[in-house]
Amino acid sequence: MSDLLLEIEGLRKEFGGLIAVNDVDLTIPQGAIVSLIGPNGAGKTTFFNMITGVYKPTAGKVVFDGRDIAGSPPHTATERGIGRTFQNIRLFQQMTSLENVLVGMHCRLKSGIIGSIVRTPRVRREERDAHEVAMELLAYCGLAGLHDDYARNLSYGDQRRLEVARALATRPKLLLLDEPTAGMNPQETLEFVGFVHKVRDEKELSILLIEHDMKLVMGVSERITVLDYGQKISEGTPQEVQGDPRVIEAYLGTAAVT
Repeated sequence: MSDLLLEIEGLRKEFGGLIAVNDVDLTIPQGAIVSLIGPNGAGKTTFFNMITGVYKPTAGKVVFDGRDIAGSPPHTATERGIGRTFQNIRLFQQMTSLENVLVGMHCRLKSGIIGSIVRTPRVRREERDAHEVAMELLAYCGLAGLHDDYARNLSYGDQRRLEVARALATRPKLLLLDEPTAGMNPQETLEFVGFVHKVRDEKELSILLIEHDMKLVMGVSERITVLDYGQKISEGTPQEVQGDPRVIEAYLGTAAVT
């Protein structure tokens, strides 16, 4: 068995004449925390969308847990073990926090339509177990006591945490976080660094992170890949990337190394 959970080779996405992602390679080892950074429009979310099946790549391979899933539909990525959050929050705003997490668990439940209608003892037991796990996930993500609150009434930071809880409910092996601290205050962002390490260690996950907060990226990442205009311009440890002149010019600015 390879120690690489995700192996991406020559991933490319064209929209008409626009090349959004240009032949990018990336690997994520088992249990690693990797960040993907770059300016707005660099192709980061498009890259995420190809990994999760939202977009079909123009070319390239996405080998996850030993199987090429490039071009597979989103539900396949979820079933294989890829969970994600979104740059723009995509919760069910008219549902409670608990209901949002239960939706995330749906892909792991075994009850079919007939079982749900007949309400067999096995179905009722599975529902009780799902409810218990969902409550535990809410508490784990710092949302204890908010299970009956509608998603629309949560603070922005709590909505971000709820998205993480819903992603964890799919029981992922790889968690993709798309700008998870957007809208959080500095204290919440600092706490999130510790939370990412906690999730990786306790849930035994690998994590791929898109983030603009460089303090968070440098504090949480083991490796960083940098995109600019859809191309990979740098890759390495936080220290190596922070000192790369191409990264400084494209994204970080001279203040990053002063």
